[in-house]
Amino acid sequence: MSLEPSSVLAPSQKTSLSSLLASRAGKRPREHLSGEELQEAAIQLLNSNQNLSDLLLEVGQHSPKFGKVDHYWDSGERDAFDHRPDPVQKTGASFLLSELKRQSQELGVPVGVLSVKVVLERVLELTTEGDEDHVLLTSAQRAQLCVLLQSTRELLSLGTFSPRLLWQEYWKAQPKLEVIYHLHAENILALEDLFESNDDVGSWLVKEFQALCGLLPSQEEEELTKQKILSTVMCALVRGGFEEAQDTASSSRRFPQRCCSVLDNMLSWLLDSLSSSQGPQEQEEGKAAAMAWVGVFEACVSHASVLGQALRRFSTRSLTHILTHCPRLKVSDAIAMQNNWTFAKTNPLLTSLFCKLCVLFSMEELLSHLQQVLETHEVNWQHVLSCLSTLLVYHSDGQPCLKEMLSRLLSLAFEVYDLESMITAFLLARQGALEGSALFPSYSDWFKLAFGGASGYHGNSKKSLVFLLKFLSDLVPFDPPQYLKVHILHPPYVPAKHRALLQEYVSLAKTRLADLKVSVEEMGLYEDVTGAAPTVLPQHQAQQDVEKAISLFESTGKISAMVMEASIFRRPYFLSRFLPALLTPRVLPVKADARMNFIEALRRADKIPSAVYSSYTDSCHSESQRQQCGVVRPLEGSEAVLAVLRSQLQELRRLLSSGANHGDVSAQLARISDTLSGASPEPPEEAVGHHVIQLQTGALCSNELQTRLVNALLRGFCQCLLDASKANPPNRQGTWAAQFVKLLLGHRRLLTSLLHRLWDLLPQQGPSLGAAHVLGLAALLVQLHAAGPLCPMVQLPSSSPTTSSSSASSSSSLDPCGPLPVSEALNAALLSHNSDHMNFSLRFCVAAVSYGLCSSHPEGVQQCIPSGLYKKLVYLVPRLVPEARAEGGCKGRGQPEHLQPGGGAEEPGVWSCLTDPTVTLTASVLELWRYGPFRSLQKLPAYQLSFPEWLALELRVQRSQDALSDPQRQEYEQWACEQLYLPTALGQGGCGGDVQSTCTHILNAVMDMSTRPQSWLSPDHSVPLTDTCLPDVLSRLQEMVCELQMTLRFQSSGRADGHFLFDVVAGRCSKSPDSQDLGSELSLQQTLHTWNRVILALPALSLIPVKTEGAKRSLDCQPLIEHVNLYQRKVCSPAGLLPYPLTAHFLRGIVGASMCCERPAASINRAVSQISQQCPLLLASAGHWWGHLSPVLGSQWNRGSDGDFLPEKLQQLADCHSWACRWVSSSTSQSAVPSAPALLLAACLHQQWTSGLDISPRSSPERLAQLQQHHRPMLVFLLFFCMSDLLTAYLAPQGAESVKQAQQQCCDILTLLVDSADWLHLFHSQSTEQNQYQSATIISTEENNRLMPLAFYSLVPSLDAAVLNRAVSAPRFLYTAVLSYCKLLQLFLDGETPKPRPVSSQQMDVSQVLSRAQQVLLKIIILSSPGCLTHTQRTELEELCGELDPEVAATLSMQLSPPDLSQEMDF
Repeated sequence: MSLEPSSVLAPSQKTSLSSLLASRAGKRPREHLSGEELQEAAIQLLNSNQNLSDLLLEVGQHSPKFGKVDHYWDSGERDAFDHRPDPVQKTGASFLLSELKRQSQELGVPVGVLSVKVVLERVLELTTEGDEDHVLLTSAQRAQLCVLLQSTRELLSLGTFSPRLLWQEYWKAQPKLEVIYHLHAENILALEDLFESNDDVGSWLVKEFQALCGLLPSQEEEELTKQKILSTVMCALVRGGFEEAQDTASSSRRFPQRCCSVLDNMLSWLLDSLSSSQGPQEQEEGKAAAMAWVGVFEACVSHASVLGQALRRFSTRSLTHILTHCPRLKVSDAIAMQNNWTFAKTNPLLTSLFCKLCVLFSMEELLSHLQQVLETHEVNWQHVLSCLSTLLVYHSDGQPCLKEMLSRLLSLAFEVYDLESMITAFLLARQGALEGSALFPSYSDWFKLAFGGASGYHGNSKKSLVFLLKFLSDLVPFDPPQYLKVHILHPPYVPAKHRALLQEYVSLAKTRLADLKVSVEEMGLYEDVTGAAPTVLPQHQAQQDVEKAISLFESTGKISAMVMEASIFRRPYFLSRFLPALLTPRVLPVKADARMNFIEALRRADKIPSAVYSSYTDSCHSESQRQQCGVVRPLEGSEAVLAVLRSQLQELRRLLSSGANHGDVSAQLARISDTLSGASPEPPEEAVGHHVIQLQTGALCSNELQTRLVNALLRGFCQCLLDASKANPPNRQGTWAAQFVKLLLGHRRLLTSLLHRLWDLLPQQGPSLGAAHVLGLAALLVQLHAAGPLCPMVQLPSSSPTTSSSSASSSSSLDPCGPLPVSEALNAALLSHNSDHMNFSLRFCVAAVSYGLCSSHPEGVQQCIPSGLYKKLVYLVPRLVPEARAEGGCKGRGQPEHLQPGGGAEEPGVWSCLTDPTVTLTASVLELWRYGPFRSLQKLPAYQLSFPEWLALELRVQRSQDALSDPQRQEYEQWACEQLYLPTALGQGGCGGDVQSTCTHILNAVMDMSTRPQSWLSPDHSVPLTDTCLPDVLSRLQEMVCELQMTLRFQSSGRADGHFLFDVVAGRCSKSPDSQDLGSELSLQQTLHTWNRVILALPALSLIPVKTEGAKRSLDCQPLIEHVNLYQRKVCSPAGLLPYPLTAHFLRGIVGASMCCERPAASINRAVSQISQQCPLLLASAGHWWGHLSPVLGSQWNRGSDGDFLPEKLQQLADCHSWACRWVSSSTSQSAVPSAPALLLAACLHQQWTSGLDISPRSSPERLAQLQQHHRPMLVFLLFFCMSDLLTAYLAPQGAESVKQAQQQCCDILTLLVDSADWLHLFHSQSTEQNQYQSATIISTEENNRLMPLAFYSLVPSLDAAVLNRAVSAPRFLYTAVLSYCKLLQLFLDGETPKPRPVSSQQMDVSQVLSRAQQVLLKIIILSSPGCLTHTQRTELEELCGELDPEVAATLSMQLSPPDLSQEMDF
């Protein structure tokens, strides 16, 4: 075959093989030579002079894999085209093989050896270019190497290449890890071949790993390559070491062992680098290297090429290796150093490594493995305890699993008396307690639960008790002080007969504390014995004691017993620690706060030395001057702490924004918790009972750092919620918010400050908060509610409006005066009394309920939505958004029931409307209002806003600042009363269609409003009792009562039960007040005064029911009579007289109701007759006020009867009044006394006599004497009314003349009555004897009846001697005088006598009455005859006086005892 010379290529020219073949084929006619012939000719030509290294690259360029290096080492999986080479590739490979064979023949070596030599030379040539010490290849070297390896694969497929020989030769030339990576990636060299060839491969591989981990790439490509190499090689090692092999040969068994050895060595290197102490630069480089290898674990776990069982075996082995790595520390070291091994103080890389290794296992499996390792190995206690802390932080079920494990360990320990199980249990329990109460109970709680009772693990035998005490005693030399304090203050349960054993331990522990200079005497009064916090410095402990003592003093009003005892028995601590902490100089507030009151109480108790107190006041004055001059003491270290907290919160925001996993978020929260623990040490726990936070009005935190911490936490939570909500709705945000709240619950001092901040923020700055703040604070409140029993109860300030608004803000099962859940307590701070606060409360409640609905599961919606917020929202929405009323309120028909909160895959519309700034508040409200799950909550009793609750909220609205105008408010209230609550069933909080029930609810609500305490907020944000919606609500009541009255009027049969108004007040006053309880009496008076004001606003006709008996109608005055006799008489002022408005209202009701009867006049006569017999108070009041009543009742009668004469009984009232007027005005005429009850005549005469100005005092006795003979009962009642005036003058004096005038009037009447015993009946109110003067007792108040002895001895001493002698001769006078004296003396002993402030020096004080009474009584006894008392009466009086006044008793016995006729005669 001949070729043209011009077509021969020079050896130096670089032309591809395909180009060469193509050009030659184009110049040769196809009909002369076939393709195979042409190919053979070209090969012969090229064989004459070729470079094999270049030829390898030339052939590799045509591989379909050219340049493709972005793949992992896999288990032999290749692409389909790897096995279908194209004709050009096939031609190149055969050409290369031909050349290799030719040269091997020339050199006399096998083809396989030559191919290895050629490939190795080219590899070394590529890898030695540039920096030989560089760990990774350059991008150009990497590309050429990949081309070379593709050609090598072709040779391998043709059977002319030996990978093992290549590795043997390459091992001698200092191989590079990246080259091995590519060899394995191209399926050229297996990992097993590496280990079988040489025993030193493992150590070389470890060095390469370490060098690669320590590399700091300057380019992103290098970083990616580094990660690929590390993760790929590690995955291969995990597969080789932990996947079960089919071959059981010895060589196959060595290979997994060597893989495991490499992984173990790298893990040891990692742990050593984490614990090494180097310089700053070396530490930074070591951290970067360790971080690279830790990241490889995550890639290995998530790689699909490693089987799950292999990963579990690898993770188990690695975890065991970590727990047992370098077990240098003893148990004693672990006990002493345990506080430094919490999660927050552990290297983050180590905690991250724990997380990556434990991700495949459950908490039970991990703890089981941990226990197995502890039982079978010597462990590194730092790693073991750090691992436990990590598990508690990252696993939500860590606490119950750990409790179960501890129970098993303690049971085993006491079963076989195993010390190892015992110490393991104690170390693990303490480690859990160090992570805070949100993750595990405090050490003191765990210790008390395990050993504090007879049912503890040690309580079954004396041997168990000795075992426990011996164990605790062995711990004493190593235990930190806080644990010794727990054991001393909460000792294990020991039977009485073994108390000596416990005392030995306590003595030993106290001795150890003394050695540590933590004497028991230096322990705080309220020592924090949780064991979770580090040892508190004495000055810090004293500060905690001061705060606790102030809190107890504020809640009880007394100095704590602990403080009093410390001032006596622990005086060094009290003087050197407690008082300096209490008397820290500060600027004293204008109004004394709790600290000032506490200091003053201690000073009055002589507990503060005068010199110390004087120094304190001077220092406070100096502090005030210094601050006025602008000098402020810096807060040392506070800025650094705040900076750390802000950076940690910022990192938390980043994690939430990037969608980090649960473990990373939990870890960050644990770090925040650790920062807070250092910045704000925990306050002492309550000694007994559940912790209750006492909120104080206007209580500003004295610790500025704590205030700034709270503000930072609130701001951080709001920002985190916004960032998390940008990515996901609440139901897909995870549990970070709940964990955040648990973090707060673990720091009670910060929680208390935070609640105080919210308590002040919501009512005072709420309307000015932005949408982000409202959303964040609402979510925080929901999470606090969801915390349930973990969250402490809150006691509102004593003047907070819980009494009146409890029904609208909390569940009916809660005691409104007792502690409340946090959510309900803060709900009380959401005001709705004016437009601004209504709008803010609406925004807040919409945000809270929407968040709760969208973040809860269907079965847990009640745990996420506070009922108080829901009810307030149900109240506000129809009021402020009229469109919602068309939906029929929340009691209307909702959407389908299949809609469930937070359960759908799509984001709920209520949440999207809430977070979309373009959606208005009204649109968001309506979207929530129509949301099916929201409406379905109304079916639950706890979420139903009842009619009384609605009324309580409506009555607190200020009319002048209401969001609604007067017509709009009237329309809304009519809709609520008539369309919403009236037709709603009773079980749903409505009235069941009963108008009478509606009226009853309104009456009760109005009366509740008047009895609520004053506002608990500042004056600028108070809710006054004036300017409320009371007039509007009363208008609704008037409408309802009128409707009810019209309905009853047209009833044709049956009795109209129209006295429900009296039933309301009877129900509220059913408990008669204790005469000794002033508060109860005042409450009754307030209730009745309120009821009277409401009744006066209602139609008088509604008070008197009309009963129908057949075809006859009559008035039913019995309810009115019972009401006046039982209740109204108790609050009359003055006693025995109803107010004119109430008297007129009752009588107008009788006159108006009589018009419904066939004979109105007869009905009125019967009614007045019944009142005269059964209700003397109303009769007397009618006579007293007739001058004012006459025109009113006369006009009403004339309008209804067409001008007929007054009914007989009303005319009788007019006649009595006219006679009294004539009697007073005329001094000579003898006017006839009308035929009327004596009580009525006396009432009319008393009114004219006491109010007349033209009557002469001298003429009174003579004119009264004209009535003595025929009208003695009238004079007795007149005396009663005058004595009531006298007692009123004592109780509410208006000057000495009022008492003197009343005494004179009584004496004038008494002078005429002393000869008879009728007037003495007035002083026997408790007598069961029937007489015509018993009505006086029914008229008067209970207080006046008790004070009648005071009136008796105010009058009798004023009588002249002649009149007194006449009185002594009257029947029962002496008995009445002695009995009244004993009652008067008892009144003084009980302190029930009136103590008015004298307004004149001439006025006699009531205390002088007692001294005069004894003198007068002794005189009366002497003047009395022995037969004036029966034997029974004398015996009764002697016994009574013997206890109260023996002198009077002796006088009675001497003067009135009959002579003893049976004396022995003296013979």
